[in-house]
Amino acid sequence: MRPAQEPAREPVQEPVREPSHGPTRTVVVAEVVRSGLVESRHHGSVVAVDADGSVVLQAGDVDVPMYPRSANKPAQAVAMARLGLPLEGELLALAAASHSGERFHRHGALDILGKAGLEESALQNTPGWPGDTASMLAMARQGEHESALAADCSGKHAAMLLTCVVNGWSTADYLDSAHPLQTAIRATVAELAGEPVSHTGVDGCGAPLFALTLTGLARMYQALATAPSGSPERRVVDAIRMHPEFVSGTSRDEAKLIRSVPGLFCKGGAEAVLAAGLPDGRAVAVKIDDGGARARMVALVAALERLGVDASVPAELATVPVRGGGAVVGEVRAARSW
Repeated sequence: MRPAQEPAREPVQEPVREPSHGPTRTVVVAEVVRSGLVESRHHGSVVAVDADGSVVLQAGDVDVPMYPRSANKPAQAVAMARLGLPLEGELLALAAASHSGERFHRHGALDILGKAGLEESALQNTPGWPGDTASMLAMARQGEHESALAADCSGKHAAMLLTCVVNGWSTADYLDSAHPLQTAIRATVAELAGEPVSHTGVDGCGAPLFALTLTGLARMYQALATAPSGSPERRVVDAIRMHPEFVSGTSRDEAKLIRSVPGLFCKGGAEAVLAAGLPDGRAVAVKIDDGGARARMVALVAALERLGVDASVPAELATVPVRGGGAVVGEVRAARSW
């Protein structure tokens, strides 16, 4: 007698998740002054933590999910270093970069691909032009076009491919959130932030994007800053500190800040995210609501000053000039209300 057939099972449905609306208690963190009159204001959130991870400065809502965007890249590079990524120095810094597409950035990404036995065609990041104007014009004059190699995330993607090759993983689907590489990166991001990833999205370059709170992002940078010598975390942080032009660009404000403040490392992200860690374990994270990048460094420098780290911060980073008719007629400055 044949056993009775089990009834067909309904497919398991994932619960529908309502989209997050981001911070709800933000404050004015920066203001734009023209000819003595405040004409615009940037709302956002700022948080600073001490060496033990406790919050010592807070402005706005810092405990709701947000996308750190490329500010997550140091943690992504740590995950790859833990998985055996065979890079040091400039190329390890490039693995954590949102670079300007200068010639040395493009050549560095090609070097990483070469270590994997791969060519530029293996990159799956979104093609783009260099962010550096001179580099973009030089490419255009030579008849070149926007490419994955010139785009700001090519170093990270090349490192992802090399990590896959080292571990014997497939490269065609390295951006799939279920790929072993991406699951390892997600776990590392959560570990360093001291909180679970609250949401997974897709970054501008096509890679999985892991949401955290702004406090979690600051604690990630605190954990990186206090990592022991020789650890994957310290290797990444030291590479960023020693080669800031590889992480951003020759003339970028992040590179200027790293060069100016002994032991500091920082990394920006799209939509006006910026985080920094200090060698004593203090860390700061900033998110500007409207995505206006001109306000993020201003707010970060103001937070550093309020922590007592102001002696070596260049004055040019504390404000952004506002011009009229070719002359400076005002500035973007940190608001005094927080």
